[in-house]
Amino acid sequence: MFPLYDENPTRITPYLTYGLIGMNVLIFFHELSLGRQLEPFLEMYAVIPSELKSNFAGEWQTLFTSQFLHGGWWHLLSNMLYLWVFGNNIEDRMGHFKYLLFYLSCGALAALCQCLIDFNSTIPSLGASGAISGILGAYIIRFPQAQVMTLTFLFFFITTIRVPALILIGIFVVQNVVSGLASLQAAANMSVQTGGVAYWAHIGGFVFGIILGPVFGLFNRDE
Repeated sequence: MFPLYDENPTRITPYLTYGLIGMNVLIFFHELSLGRQLEPFLEMYAVIPSELKSNFAGEWQTLFTSQFLHGGWWHLLSNMLYLWVFGNNIEDRMGHFKYLLFYLSCGALAALCQCLIDFNSTIPSLGASGAISGILGAYIIRFPQAQVMTLTFLFFFITTIRVPALILIGIFVVQNVVSGLASLQAAANMSVQTGGVAYWAHIGGFVFGIILGPVFGLFNRDE
């Protein structure tokens, strides 16, 4: 299932949501143009837990710059799709400035959650997933009854159906909790570092979205 759009009307144009999508896309195209320089670029702007631990004063900014980097087309497109569908209503309820602070805060705290799993890791962590998970956490407490138009594949047929946002986001959370626990078990049974999806950044971002949403004015504006 791929979410297409929600049906909650907005009263302001979500300029920042559009801007964040545009910035992520532009930076990804810049990554594609770097060739052999891509690896040092990612090492400079992605979060590397071991470096953050040893030199926080010099590396703290990567908690924010890493949010605009992506490891491939699917990583980028899936993140931007969820930002497109769910970000507009959170921006509408918070207002532009608070929404930006909320987005960046969730992303930075999510990256820290991933680092806490293994602060000795030398594997770069990157992507907007933590910040977008924060948006999903805020969305689920602000619009628990919302319906999302979703693209669905039924064998050889493609159709659209309305799915409760609670179910769609719930599936996302359960998948990440299960995968996150599995990654901890794998780490306990292995003596090597493994890459992959930053599940604990997703989980952390979602939890902080629920916590920080009301702080940033999620419920200040009436329906």
